[in-house]
Amino acid sequence: MTLKEKINEAIKAAMKSGDKLRLETVRDIKKYIIEKETAEKRAQRGDLTPEEEIEVLTAMAKRRKDSIEEFTNAGRAEMAEKEKNELAIIQEFLPKQLSEAEVKGVLTRIIGEVGATTQKEMGKVMGVAMKELKGKTDGSIVQKALKELLPA
Repeated sequence: MTLKEKINEAIKAAMKSGDKLRLETVRDIKKYIIEKETAEKRAQRGDLTPEEEIEVLTAMAKRRKDSIEEFTNAGRAEMAEKEKNELAIIQEFLPKQLSEAEVKGVLTRIIGEVGATTQKEMGKVMGVAMKELKGKTDGSIVQKALKELLPA
């Protein structure tokens, strides 16, 4: 089942159950996917690739995480809670997120392949790592793990 089909099914289910927040969030996902598909450069190609769909979902999740932080800092707990609930719905459509230990395992392998020995060579590792881990973990987690794995 494609992401679009999953989203359409989720919309139907949310409408039947009367879950307004879920319906609003899933419709939002659909809107962003359609916007990306209809963008100028997409005119000839049509549907998004699975990687591009993950990019859309990841960007939406990042926006929610940023909003949660902003609302929490501003003392708006009710708005932060709404954003957390929306984030949980968006994450249902993303691939399973890797644990920190799994990320470190992948990074250890990549460090060996690239031959990086210090944090000065972190850029080489980050480029390869983010291509492989895109959508599976957050870039800040990768960066933190690399700082732990590579000596200064």
